[in-house]
Amino acid sequence: MIAPRPAAGTRLFVLTGAGISAESGLGTFRDPGGLWRRFDPMRLATPEAFARDPEEVHAFYNLRRAGVKAAAANPAHAALARLQAGLAAAGGGLFLCTQNVDDLHERAGAGAVVHMHGELMRARCLACGAGTPWETDLGTDTPCPACGARGGMRPDVVWFGEVPLHLDAIEAALAAADLFVAIGTSGSVYPAAGFVARARADGIPTHEINLAPSDTAGAFDTACYGPASRTVPAFAEAVLAGRPLPQGDQGA
Repeated sequence: MIAPRPAAGTRLFVLTGAGISAESGLGTFRDPGGLWRRFDPMRLATPEAFARDPEEVHAFYNLRRAGVKAAAANPAHAALARLQAGLAAAGGGLFLCTQNVDDLHERAGAGAVVHMHGELMRARCLACGAGTPWETDLGTDTPCPACGARGGMRPDVVWFGEVPLHLDAIEAALAAADLFVAIGTSGSVYPAAGFVARARADGIPTHEINLAPSDTAGAFDTACYGPASRTVPAFAEAVLAGRPLPQGDQGA
């Protein structure tokens, strides 16, 4: 299929996954050597796991939080921030939805990032429900800044068995998009993996950017494969210049 040639006023819906942060040193989840190949998510990433052994869950997420703090945004994050600003200036827009719990999009300069799986650099109190920015370790003795309760502070992320966040806003933005693009996603985690089918059902062109084909690669109209630090800047430049999107294998 001929790649789309987005216009200046294009409304993009961009979904990002762990692959966009891999070159920043943050591990993916289901690839060989990924996080859930090395750790059991049922022991570390469910409400039941937290109720059973909160110290173990805190230790795991404290390590992950430290890893995010030590990481830096890469050229793919920066390219999306430039694209978001450029489209806004041209009368269009970029709805940036991420499955990632890191804050690298924000650190690269992106605004209004929709974290459908929550944010590692935030904590939430189970006692009062208050959420707050959080960059240090959490433990069972950590008091809630809002209510003072101890024992109920948890990472403000979506665990297995919990409902992703912002689904109404995501659905509305997807329905209004001129182009749906998935970047660095495995295509194996729902509901995000179903966005491409929803877009195609609405007649919205779809484009995949990934290191290798995802589980849902066959559902995309066009695709470009290669390292995110190379493919995403090329994609952003093409959109801003009104050129056809890059396609094919761009090399590893």
